[in-house]
Amino acid sequence: MDGPLIPFGTGSSGLQAPASDSEVSIDQGNPLLGRLAPDLGSRLTALGCDLVWASTWMEEANEVVAPRIGLPRLPVVEWPDACADGSPRGLHWKTRHLVEWANRRPFIWVDDEISSMDRLWVAAQHAGPSLLHRVDPSKGLEDTNFSVLADWLGALEAS
Repeated sequence: MDGPLIPFGTGSSGLQAPASDSEVSIDQGNPLLGRLAPDLGSRLTALGCDLVWASTWMEEANEVVAPRIGLPRLPVVEWPDACADGSPRGLHWKTRHLVEWANRRPFIWVDDEISSMDRLWVAAQHAGPSLLHRVDPSKGLEDTNFSVLADWLGALEAS
């Protein structure tokens, strides 16, 4: 969420981004929440796919973020307590679990930490279509990102 929805770039407040989502206080007074674009919810909903939180904010995303951007309560991917052992070097800790969660269904993963290793691993391990879309964390989701997502979904629907 931090990065794609809450851009890390220095805003007018002069705030710098934290190193990860887990370092952010997720109470109503979090100054980073002011970086949420209020139209994000409607733009995400307009994609016409099932939306799911895959963030370390977990259920807090429904309580704190969703109302600020106009999203309904969404399902939340529950993360395992410990990272999987034996992961290839460079594989994001979310990758294996997201593929298990998708369970051969088509899925899009939007994140600011997706690497080429994640793409290779998903291509080899996920039997269904997938799009791993990396967002520039200093900018967050922009028009070009929404175009990529909509194009991929359109091509999926056409196939």
